[in-house]
Amino acid sequence: MGWMSDETGLDKCAANHVPLTPLSHLRRAASVFANRPAVIYGDHRVNYADYYARCTRLAAALAAMGVKPGDVVATLLPNTPAQAEAHFGVPACGAVLNTINTRLDVGTVSYIFDHGGAKVVLVDSEFVDLVETACAKMEGQPPEIIEVADPELPAKGRHPLYEDVLAGADAAFDWIMPQDEWESLALNYTSGTTGRPKGVVYHHRGAYLMTMGTVISWRMVLHPVFMQIVPLFHCNGWNHTWMMPLIGGTLVCCRDITAANIYDAIADEGVTHFGGAPIVLNTIVNAPDAERRSFDHTVEVFTAGAPPAPATLSKIEQLGFNVTQVYGLTETYGHVTECLWRPEDWDQLDQAARAAVKARQGVAMPMMDHITVTDPKMGQTPMDGKTQGEIMIRGNSVMKGYFKNPKATAEAFAGGYFHSGDLAVQHPDGYIQIADRAKDIIISGGENISSVEVEGVLMGHPDVNLAAVVAKPDDKWGEVPCAFVELKAGTSGDEAAMIAFARETLAGFKAPKRVVFQELPKTSTGKIQKFELRKTAADL
Repeated sequence: MGWMSDETGLDKCAANHVPLTPLSHLRRAASVFANRPAVIYGDHRVNYADYYARCTRLAAALAAMGVKPGDVVATLLPNTPAQAEAHFGVPACGAVLNTINTRLDVGTVSYIFDHGGAKVVLVDSEFVDLVETACAKMEGQPPEIIEVADPELPAKGRHPLYEDVLAGADAAFDWIMPQDEWESLALNYTSGTTGRPKGVVYHHRGAYLMTMGTVISWRMVLHPVFMQIVPLFHCNGWNHTWMMPLIGGTLVCCRDITAANIYDAIADEGVTHFGGAPIVLNTIVNAPDAERRSFDHTVEVFTAGAPPAPATLSKIEQLGFNVTQVYGLTETYGHVTECLWRPEDWDQLDQAARAAVKARQGVAMPMMDHITVTDPKMGQTPMDGKTQGEIMIRGNSVMKGYFKNPKATAEAFAGGYFHSGDLAVQHPDGYIQIADRAKDIIISGGENISSVEVEGVLMGHPDVNLAAVVAKPDDKWGEVPCAFVELKAGTSGDEAAMIAFARETLAGFKAPKRVVFQELPKTSTGKIQKFELRKTAADL
C-alpha cells in the first residue's frame, strides 16, 4: 500500500534518510545561532557555539573514561547548566542518559544505580553524600562519580570536578549520532504502582518529534526565553531543553524555584515561557508584594500534574500569565495532550467559566496519533462529560517500554495503546478531563507517590495492624499523602511519631502529612474501601 508500481532505485541512502534525533538541534544551532545566548545561570552565560563546545567536551570525557555506546550515564543534579549539558553530551558519546530524582531516598537511588547499570554519575555537591551512601549499598559495581560544584556551594572535593573534567577533554570529539532513531536516548524511573520504580526507556525519534510538536502547540516563534522550572530529572524536563536549540531559544536555569526567582527572571531576563506543576502557579499567585516584579509581556505557561484549581487559573491570568493545561506521563516523554483554546466557543465566557474549561487536559498534541478514553474492553466511552474510562495513548512519543520488564511492557501496550492508568471523562468536543487517578497514585507538586510504598513503610511499625494511604487535596502541593492507620489492640496512636517513623525510610515528600487512627472501612472480602477514605481526607 502506497508503493509505486516501479520503485527501482528509490532506496534509502545517506542523502535522503537521516535518523531523527534531538542532538541535531544543537549541532545546527552551534553555527546558525552561534552568537546567540544559549544558557543563563547567574554569571554563567554561554552562547550556542560555547554550549556546543562544552557538550562536546563532556562527550569526549565520558568516552575517555570508558563509556561506550549503549552504556548508561546517570545524573543527580538540580536545574543547572551541567544538567542541560548532560542532555546533549551524554548521548553525543552514544550513551543513555539517566536523570535521577534528587529527592529520592538512599535505598531507591541505590536500586536505580543497580538496575540501570550506570557507569558514571554526575553529582551536584549537595548530593555527593547521598550518592556515596547509595553506592555503598549497591549489589553491583558502583558508578564513577564526577562532582558538579555550584558557585554558591562548597565542593566536597572527594571526586573529580566537572569543570576540570571538561577542561581536560578533547574539544574536537566527533559526536556519535544514532544510526537508528529507535536507539535508546534516555532512561527515566517512575514509581508506578509499587515501591520499586520502573525504568522507562525513550528513543531518539520520540524526543525529536516531542520538540517539534511542542513548538507548534505552544505557538513558539524564534528566540523564546525559557525558564527551566520543571525538574530535568522529570521526563527530561518535558523535553524542553532538547527543544530550545531548535528555535535558538535561551535556557534560563533555576536551582531554587521561588516566587522571587521566577519574577526576577521574567523581569531581568525577559522569560517568555515556562512549564510547571500547579504548585508553581500557587507560588506565583500567593507571592508577597516584596517578591513581585512588574513586566510588560505575557508569559506563556504549560501546567500539568494534579489539575489546578479554577480559582488559581483565574488569579494568575490577571497577573500576566497565559496558562495552558497539558497532560502526560513519564511513559509519554511528558505532555501529550493540551487544552487547545477554542476562541469561537470560549472567548465570550466569563472568567470563572474560562478557568473551568482551561482545567481540562484537552486533545492530542501534533506528534501523537490518537488519545482517547475507553471502557475496560477498550471500547470508546460516550463523550458525554460524565462516563468515566481510562485514558489510552498511541503515538510517536510513547516509550520503548520498561527496562528489563517485558511483562509490564506487554501489559502497558495491550491492544495497541499505552494504558495510562488514569481515569477520565471525554466531553462532546473530544476534550479529555481527568476524573480520578487510577491505581492510587498521589501527585504531589508534580511528583508521583506510590501509596503502596508508603503503606508498606507504615505497616512496618510495630503498633500498626493495617494502613491505607490516599490523596488529600492541598492548596500548595495539589495533593499530599494522608494515612489512615488501624492500630493493634492495646496500642495508642501518636500522629507526629508515626510521621517521623515514615520519614526515617521515605523521602520527605513521600511521607504522610496527616495520619488518622481509625478502623478501616472494608468490603465483605476484606478489601479496603479507599473511596470512603478519600471522602474523609478531603474534609480534614
